[in-house]
Amino acid sequence: MLEPTDLTTRATEGLRTSFGTQATVVGRAPGRVNLIGEHTDYNAGLVLPVALPHATYAAAAPRTDGVIRIASAQEPQAFTGHVDDLGPQIEGWAAYVAGVLWTMRESGLEVGGLDMFLESSVPLGAGLSSSASVECATAMAALGVNGRALDEQLQHSVVAAGIRAESEVADAPTGGMDQTVAVFAEEGGALLIDFDSGEHRNVPLALGERTILVTDTRVKHQLTDGGYAARRRECEQAAADLGLRSLRQADLEQVETLTDDVVRRRARHIVSEIARVEPTVAALASGDGDEIGRLFAASHASMRDDFEISVPELDLAVATAVDAGADGARMTGGGFGGSIVSIVPTDAVASVTSAIDKAFAAAGHNPPGHLVATPAAGASWSPA
Repeated sequence: MLEPTDLTTRATEGLRTSFGTQATVVGRAPGRVNLIGEHTDYNAGLVLPVALPHATYAAAAPRTDGVIRIASAQEPQAFTGHVDDLGPQIEGWAAYVAGVLWTMRESGLEVGGLDMFLESSVPLGAGLSSSASVECATAMAALGVNGRALDEQLQHSVVAAGIRAESEVADAPTGGMDQTVAVFAEEGGALLIDFDSGEHRNVPLALGERTILVTDTRVKHQLTDGGYAARRRECEQAAADLGLRSLRQADLEQVETLTDDVVRRRARHIVSEIARVEPTVAALASGDGDEIGRLFAASHASMRDDFEISVPELDLAVATAVDAGADGARMTGGGFGGSIVSIVPTDAVASVTSAIDKAFAAAGHNPPGHLVATPAAGASWSPA
């Protein structure tokens, strides 16, 4: 992984090469891996993500003519437009960047013309929230260009802008976990978010001799391909059939009264998954590897069987990691591909990654990628 100083340099040099512009600020926002609480955010549930050291960096400089020019090291085509013409009609990758500038303006934040270049170390399509990382880095750069010092109100505005851009412009029905942890994460901890009360708090992680290992199966997923939206509709249907505001209010006894088998299984995953989050917080705090393993195994089985969002590569990676010495492993993210997260004794990381590599080769799968998730801080901006 490139170091932050390298990425900052590449972003500022990219801005100069693309547009002949000298950066004045650099915004940064991390990717994330969710330890547990999958698809529970849009069901008013609990989630427990950590911010990754892998992040997006947005180098930017102001313009006086209202023109917006955006380029990215990860995309072949630059975006050019005018600040007065931004709106929900923006298409392609620019929806996650120019779309955020539009939603910021819609919420009353000052956004003028600017040049911007993005560089990122967050793997794309791996279920590690590369999109929210781009959104929040963009917002940070835009705030920095206008010299806005961060406070809690502005942080909430950045989260809201990212959620709205992803939902209304990129047409990906996000639940809000990704943007929230990208902004509010604290170094060294996880973020316990309650989407019923709207509260969140930092959870220090006493990992000791354990490491959070993320394995990218390299099976790409897209939140706009219909699977994610379908699960969300099924959860909303379950809550409506039960006469509840959300599945956060349901218990398993109520869920079993649902007559539609698919809707019942979707709801069963959500209710049981929400119930696993706080015990996972306790197990991580006490270093109870057996309990972590039990909770992760139950979570993965629920996503595989009831929510039906796993794929063979994810199942193979999870089983292999546990067999090779991980305390626990589960798929993480929206599903239909992407990554798994494992809690691994630090001295077993090399053997776990090697075992997964060999299992994938034997199965004829593409080689996976691995990264260590050292819990990082949330989004910020700094002078270039």
